[in-house]
Amino acid sequence: MWKWKQLGIVLLVTAMALVAVNHGLNTRLQQQGCFGEIFSRDGQRHFSSRTSRPQRQDHSSKVYHNWELFSLDYEEMVKSFKVYVYPFGNSDYSQVFLPHPDPYDRKLGNFFSEHMFKINLLNSTFATRDPGEAHLFFMPFSINAMRNHPRIRSEAMISSFVESYVEEISQRYKFWNRTEGVDHFYVGCHSVGRNAASNSRALQQNAIQVTCSANYYQKLYVPHKDVALPQVWPRPLDTFIVPPEKRTKLAFFSGRAQNSHLRETLLKLWSNDSDMDIFAGTMQGSYEDALSRSKFCLHVKGYEVNTARISDALHFGCVPVIISNQYDLPLSNVLNWRSFSIVLSYTQIPALKAKLQSVTHDEYARLWSNGRRVKRHFGWHHSPREYDSFQMTMYELWSKRHFVRAPL
Repeated sequence: MWKWKQLGIVLLVTAMALVAVNHGLNTRLQQQGCFGEIFSRDGQRHFSSRTSRPQRQDHSSKVYHNWELFSLDYEEMVKSFKVYVYPFGNSDYSQVFLPHPDPYDRKLGNFFSEHMFKINLLNSTFATRDPGEAHLFFMPFSINAMRNHPRIRSEAMISSFVESYVEEISQRYKFWNRTEGVDHFYVGCHSVGRNAASNSRALQQNAIQVTCSANYYQKLYVPHKDVALPQVWPRPLDTFIVPPEKRTKLAFFSGRAQNSHLRETLLKLWSNDSDMDIFAGTMQGSYEDALSRSKFCLHVKGYEVNTARISDALHFGCVPVIISNQYDLPLSNVLNWRSFSIVLSYTQIPALKAKLQSVTHDEYARLWSNGRRVKRHFGWHHSPREYDSFQMTMYELWSKRHFVRAPL
């Protein structure tokens, strides 16, 4: 009987705390003029902006699910968030942990985001040497570096190496054992990284995986736990954006078909259409010019659900068309993807041209303009900048942190 009374007290206190937190947040937002009504009669959540910052009102209604809530939490993240980075150590495997000496090397290609995240974190105020103030703990091994290490390379060896690393830090430090890795994370953009945790049950089930290969269908990716990392190629920051009226091609795609029956279908149906530039393999001419002269740029699933084509499209002012079922799109808890891109299913490839031609002039202008707004979230810098890919990925991690931290 006493245990039931204790449980009742705990539940009552928890409920009172949640009411107090909610009241505090609502009061803070109302003081800043952020919203009027929270719930409408249909039970759906709505926010009617009464902000004194008009430039944010437009963002809130179009590009972001709710700019005011996001920006307030983002500011708190910048002030408060701390991450402890495990020491690199000195061994034959040190290059697996050290920052890449030249992340802009074009040979890195699809793995640019993986290396830039580590460099940015180490150069940021988020990194702390005091584990006592850390919200999360970063395991700094690089999947791409392991893939190219002469003594590791294979997927099986990568899994074994990661398993041994987790065992080592659990024995040497006390941070892992107190939560079984719930407040730990690792980053990988190489496709083989999806199996890096396959030998460690705790790593699979508890630690946060920050990955470019964010596939709902992949058994080792857990959407409510893991984070989709924006995949970005290094591009010049001062790229000239061709306006919509000067874009002469309806759509553009260039890529290998071997790894994807979807691409095979796309090429079979549309490669000979004169209104679209649809190429198999290496195209003739400039890839950048093709992005700049096209209204829509296609992201079609290959071996993995992810590619850098989305960020490329946004960088060159081309509206992304995403054909990649099961892709957990990056930053989707913040961004309204349908406000700046078109998302199609596999079955709509035969109707692709009709779908794109049905977009009105005003609808396209809205998509193109919103794409310009979100472009800053899909770019990396050697020193982190406000709202760039690094800062936004950190915000995703901030939203995954656990509010009750186990004492050291």
